[in-house]
Amino acid sequence: MQYNNHLYMTLYPNNALIASHLSPDLFARHYTSGSSRHYSGKVIFAHIDPEFRHNFFPIDDILSQLNPHEDGRPKATKFICSYRVMEHVSLSAIQKLFLVNQEGHSLELVPAVHDAQHEKTKIRLYAEITPMRMMALSEYDFPTFGRYITNPDLTKSAPVQFYTQLEVDIPEFVEDFESNPFRPSPIRNVHPSTLRDGYYELLKYPDKHNKGIALDSNLDEFSFKIIRHGFMFARQEETLYFPIPDHHTIEANNYKFFKTM
Repeated sequence: MQYNNHLYMTLYPNNALIASHLSPDLFARHYTSGSSRHYSGKVIFAHIDPEFRHNFFPIDDILSQLNPHEDGRPKATKFICSYRVMEHVSLSAIQKLFLVNQEGHSLELVPAVHDAQHEKTKIRLYAEITPMRMMALSEYDFPTFGRYITNPDLTKSAPVQFYTQLEVDIPEFVEDFESNPFRPSPIRNVHPSTLRDGYYELLKYPDKHNKGIALDSNLDEFSFKIIRHGFMFARQEETLYFPIPDHHTIEANNYKFFKTM
């Protein structure tokens, strides 16, 4: 039996370029529950243009080895590369983004223009996903933060970064925490006092625009429901934005994903 060849780039929990016979929904299910290397947690991956080629990747060689199993089953995964992957993938080759919950149900996202209004005084919470995985408070808006963390002149930067913004009202949280020291953090892997202290530091020093608050963003510690706008790929002079639908739309169109997102 003949199967279509697909190229997938996993973004969380690891970054790899993979060839597969599986459609995106089956690939999502395989990655979370169908593999002998069983992984329990969220998965994010991108569907890459099957015509994409780069000298860094032996794509054609691997595709020539992508053969069905002897019993006719499709080949689920054939790893092409698992090191420095995203920096060698053109943003124009990224066609769709898929979020996968712990049960293997996926939500398909398509790219769009980012046109949200910038609130100049707002302090935002960003989760870097790959290749860097820090969490940071920032005064920068969504695309500006991407240009900042891909600045080659900075010691904490990458050529390209995939990240998201979290829907957390930092001033409101700090006010609640000051009156109730037992108030839990909105992000389980970040201590509430760390959020508070980072917020005050940005207010205290006008020339400081960003403050790291965690070395690992760890997406499994929070729900997809607190994603604010969506997800962004950024290079110095280029961004690719994937908006996430509102909760009512996801619930109406993809309840299996919604119930454990």
